[in-house]
Amino acid sequence: MGKNILLWVAVGLVMMSVFNMFAAPSEVSKPMSYSAFVERVDQGMVDKAVIADDQISGTYRDLSGDTKTFTVLAPNDPDLVRRLLANKVEVQAEHPAEVPFLVSILISWFPMLLLIGVWIFFMRQMQGGGKGGALSFGKSRAKLLNENTNKVTFDDVAGCDEAKLEVTEIIEFLRDPDKFTRLGGKLPKGVLLVGPPGTGKTLLARAVAGEADVPFFSISGSDFVEMFVGVGASRVRDMFEQAKKNSPCIIFVDEIDAMGRHRGAGVGGGNDEREQTLNQMLVEMDGFESNEGVILVAATNRPDVLDPALLRPGRFDRQVVVGRPDLNGRLQILHVHMKKVPLESSVDAKVIARGTPGFTGADLANLVNEAALIAARFNRDKVRAIDFDEAKDKVMMGAERRSMIMTEDEKRCTAYHEAGHALVAVHCPASDPIHKMTIIPRGQALGMVMRLPEKDEYSQSREKMHANLAIAMGGRVAEEMIFGYDKVTSGAAGDIQMATGLARNMVTRWGLSDKLGPLQYGENEEEVFLGRSVARQQHVSDETSRLIDTEIRRFIDLSYEQAKSILTTHLDDLHCLTKALLEYETLSGKEITQILAGEAIQRDEAVPLVNTNDDDTSDDTILTDDTSELNGDGLKQDS
Repeated sequence: MGKNILLWVAVGLVMMSVFNMFAAPSEVSKPMSYSAFVERVDQGMVDKAVIADDQISGTYRDLSGDTKTFTVLAPNDPDLVRRLLANKVEVQAEHPAEVPFLVSILISWFPMLLLIGVWIFFMRQMQGGGKGGALSFGKSRAKLLNENTNKVTFDDVAGCDEAKLEVTEIIEFLRDPDKFTRLGGKLPKGVLLVGPPGTGKTLLARAVAGEADVPFFSISGSDFVEMFVGVGASRVRDMFEQAKKNSPCIIFVDEIDAMGRHRGAGVGGGNDEREQTLNQMLVEMDGFESNEGVILVAATNRPDVLDPALLRPGRFDRQVVVGRPDLNGRLQILHVHMKKVPLESSVDAKVIARGTPGFTGADLANLVNEAALIAARFNRDKVRAIDFDEAKDKVMMGAERRSMIMTEDEKRCTAYHEAGHALVAVHCPASDPIHKMTIIPRGQALGMVMRLPEKDEYSQSREKMHANLAIAMGGRVAEEMIFGYDKVTSGAAGDIQMATGLARNMVTRWGLSDKLGPLQYGENEEEVFLGRSVARQQHVSDETSRLIDTEIRRFIDLSYEQAKSILTTHLDDLHCLTKALLEYETLSGKEITQILAGEAIQRDEAVPLVNTNDDDTSDDTILTDDTSELNGDGLKQDS
């Protein structure tokens, strides 16, 4: 507010000065000519004259006898006073008006001061949006967080107990260092939070700031990188100088891979800006000068691109992996986010956590938010379990597109395709159970079969991989069996792509081929060139390459024959599933089991989750010739 007031005062003074400079003089102040003044004096018309230096003012009588004022600039005339006295003019002498010394200096220096002020203003605008002054181009952009800045505590972080334990030890070290140093331990220099996007690395760092009773500086890795060489290094130095003044303290660098990539990959060798910044960071973390009491916490989801010197002990002493939460972790995360949402008694967080394997903390937060939005769309006071079910389908499969126009033949073909996937999955013991099957277009898919594992999985067996290959082939086999060889569509493109990739990995990476053995072939290696990762294919012999292609083809052919055998044996079940799918459009795993057992579907009447009359469906794409589907593993198939 003070800066704005001073700015407007300066603008007002400038406008007043310009107005006074260009304002026209008034008629009263217009001077009389000296010759006319002398003539009036000789005629006795002048009554009074006030002499101030070279200016004379006073009153005179015109021909009509009216009294008027005058002003005249007189030359150096020594006989002027004698003439005035001779004509009985009242003469009065005065000192000229003096301008104060400070005012005269201000008037003389005002243009220069104005130019300097304008220059400083534009320099601040160009350098960081007017923050930090005109000479702060190399200053650190780190923000010192206080207790009132969006405070987050460990109660708001769930699903990563091991990571919380690591950072909690750091906080205890800062609070009571003697507890750890009495046995010869040293304060760690840095902690690197590593994990996939959305697992809560930044949230965990904010919780550290909320729990710690020490200053907490927050900055992004991109804030160090500028177009001028040396600016980033200057900001690193300034950041650590500020940290030393406030030690013990914590510095948090988010997305450190923006300035911590491998050195030697730039065009300018070691002279480019990013490498200079990284070199300065390395020196500050473990150089000659000691940074006691300063702990650097960084987060990244790409540890593979970081420079090895940044990861060695003595710099980032600890690498804390913040991975995807397990079942208990997802349950804890759901409890944290559900506190802010009014729920019905029918909502069971355990059921939701069990049905969302692989979800990160950000995914679960989005799931709760989507459920709340769906409940608000139907003007409900509380969020129901059916809202969470629809939100999960929307997050995992995409939003429904009921307004999309499909012909009956396209619906029938899609129904047989998805029924083929489902029937093969049911008769493969190693397959994950089916969660839902639908022919309602969602996202870019015409239909899909979603399978969810019963528990968290960290590896897959050979049996399950072959089952997934057979399930992927089930849709193509069903189309060919029902509609004939010439009526097969392009809907299995994604299935074929997924199956080919899985078979190739089984042969070349996981050693599941008896002919090639437990060896790795043709692995793509990542190389850093010109700041980008470039894949380099390892060379294999022509004979080995042909054998790899033969094995991939053999795996696919075996899966094709397995799917064909299952669908041929259970052809009647395929027709029953398709008929029910065309009638209900969406079938749950339980309903599929009832249909295959010959039982009638027991479905309670409920309010539809999707309002087909909403205005937001008017922009849905109407698919004609270009079709796409999802296979049994949720992979997109494009024609």
